[in-house]
Amino acid sequence: MEGRLLTVLVCLASTVAIVNAGDPYFFYTWNVTYGTASPLGVPQKVILINGQFPGPNLNSTSNNNVVINVFNNLDEPFLLTWNGIQHRKNCWQDGVAGTTCPIPAGQNFTYHFQPKDQIGSYFYYPTTSLHRFAGGFGGLRVNSRLLIPVPYADPEDDYTVLLGDWYTSGHTALKKLLDSGRTLGLPNGVLINGKSGKVGGKNEPLFTMKPGKTYKYRLCNVGFKSTINFRIQNHKMKLVEMEGSHVLQNDYDSLDVHVGQCFAVLVTADQAAKDYYMVASTRFLKKELSTVGVIRYAGSNVQASAELPKAPVGWAWSLNQFRSYRWNLTASAARPNPQGSYHYGRINITRSIKLVNSMSMVNGKVRFGFNGVSHVDTETPLKLAEYFQMSEKVFKYNVIKDEPAAKITALTVEPNVLNITFRTFVEIIFENHEKSMQSFHLDGYSFFAVASEPGRWTPEKRENYNLLDAVSRHTVQVYPKSWSAILLTFDNAGMWNIRSENLERRYLGQQLYVSVLSPEKSLRDEYNIPLNTNLCGIVKGLPMPAIYT
Repeated sequence: MEGRLLTVLVCLASTVAIVNAGDPYFFYTWNVTYGTASPLGVPQKVILINGQFPGPNLNSTSNNNVVINVFNNLDEPFLLTWNGIQHRKNCWQDGVAGTTCPIPAGQNFTYHFQPKDQIGSYFYYPTTSLHRFAGGFGGLRVNSRLLIPVPYADPEDDYTVLLGDWYTSGHTALKKLLDSGRTLGLPNGVLINGKSGKVGGKNEPLFTMKPGKTYKYRLCNVGFKSTINFRIQNHKMKLVEMEGSHVLQNDYDSLDVHVGQCFAVLVTADQAAKDYYMVASTRFLKKELSTVGVIRYAGSNVQASAELPKAPVGWAWSLNQFRSYRWNLTASAARPNPQGSYHYGRINITRSIKLVNSMSMVNGKVRFGFNGVSHVDTETPLKLAEYFQMSEKVFKYNVIKDEPAAKITALTVEPNVLNITFRTFVEIIFENHEKSMQSFHLDGYSFFAVASEPGRWTPEKRENYNLLDAVSRHTVQVYPKSWSAILLTFDNAGMWNIRSENLERRYLGQQLYVSVLSPEKSLRDEYNIPLNTNLCGIVKGLPMPAIYT
């Protein structure tokens, strides 16, 4: 056995960690099953992981090796993705249809990934079919290594708060609705950690705080289409981290958390000892939906006040809040060097890509897309076709242009794959011509969200970019009739998904993939395909290609 075995730790019933001379390994076994729960008071079929809804919190540290053996006990194929984990050189573990064959019903697959040089608040969820509408999601946190200072004192405790809208119809019924060409309409309610509460009801506390102590709350919007505004009665929230970046520590009365986004805040128990409501309500929908959850001061038996803090109105407020977020240039994140030592604003842009989202009818059915193309998943994952040098049998590269037509009137349904040169610095503009709120995510990377403004983007808008301390993150919102711009270096070889975080839109084609190939075909740039990889489609049964060295 290579490496001297130092310690063996048993952390949970389903977890064993073996610490070697290198980075430690943590092993998990997850059983995915159906079960029954009543998130909104109506019994419905949900997806459980180890009997839990939502699934278990996954607690890791920078550079740990996370090994999860997932047993699919459902009656259909299943996949999990790790939203925000970059999988450096290792898109094989990303768990989306473009990279990975799903786990067949009754079988298992072992994920092995490493949150290399990452810290922060994330979550995981299913990407197959519409399983996310049934559950299967949970919190994922990556803590800083002990040697790396964090720009705030250790909190008394660390809580995960999973926010999101919810439908009482099962995922199978919702899938049939979308497949028939219709849209879903408004959600039925809002959940906090899989539960809904009522003011004045018998709500068991979700969290407990000791008077005078400070706690970290990790807020993630794991919902389907709705921005969620989150607030706590009589308490300020100090924003400290956002999707893997330490930020300047401003205090907020409430926060708009857009779909797919995660924030970490510090909350100090500095009020009278009693119960307080957390409030989560939808934004930018025709009808506001809301729920509450209870935070209890330890030893208190005084009920929370029925007077709830009000939500903000309009999206201009939300845009101004976005502009208040700033990267903490002096703080270290996963590495010892300060975040601000990376001067992204001094790098020349080598390519500019504008992605315009749109909706259209195709053969009498609703579809969504980017730049006139509505993506369709292929039986053979795109990455496998590329790796086995069979791309031409599955998809074409660059079916969309970097600068779309001024007016997109129709959608073509086909795989949408962009080829981007390895290690180039690229500008991507998300332009939203619709009246609805959008949220977009990029796998495999973090990017600098440098601007968001109303109207149409033009090159002159670059003068308004924040080229000093924009937050490095993986999900960005785009307001109605507005645009947002991001900058990043495509230095992570692999096949990576750009998608709408609105699950209805993603399922009906508003996503694409970016192929980033290293010319060296070397382990320096990309790992070999794992030996346990499921092969499907046209590569099923084929011998593995020659390995990288």
